[in-house]
Amino acid sequence: MFESFSSGYYLGRLYVEPHDGEHAVMSRNEHESVNQALYSSGEGVERLDWPLVMKIDQQHFPVHAEEGVPENTLALPDTVLENTRIRNPPELKEVLLAKADRAEQLIRYQRDHPGFGNTGAV
Repeated sequence: MFESFSSGYYLGRLYVEPHDGEHAVMSRNEHESVNQALYSSGEGVERLDWPLVMKIDQQHFPVHAEEGVPENTLALPDTVLENTRIRNPPELKEVLLAKADRAEQLIRYQRDHPGFGNTGAV
């Protein structure tokens, strides 16, 4: 689904569609699979429900797991979707997924600067 792209990101293609929820979401099975393959260290018992950090255009945002989301689909709330160049969803779009160390850096920045990105973006 994702392949190495740069020192900080993986690259994938997902269908991007609107979502009525508060967070960006993807299929629970895919979310856990990506978490295990790309974010886990392979040592001991690890959580597979950490939010993934993705980027479309110039916007980073956390992605959570949710039942009922179709495979190969990223569902974005309107507040995130309106800040992309997607005008006629669903649309097949290149999506960047932050590698584990980059995701941690982005989440830490958001935590340390809570006023940054009021759209749920990281």
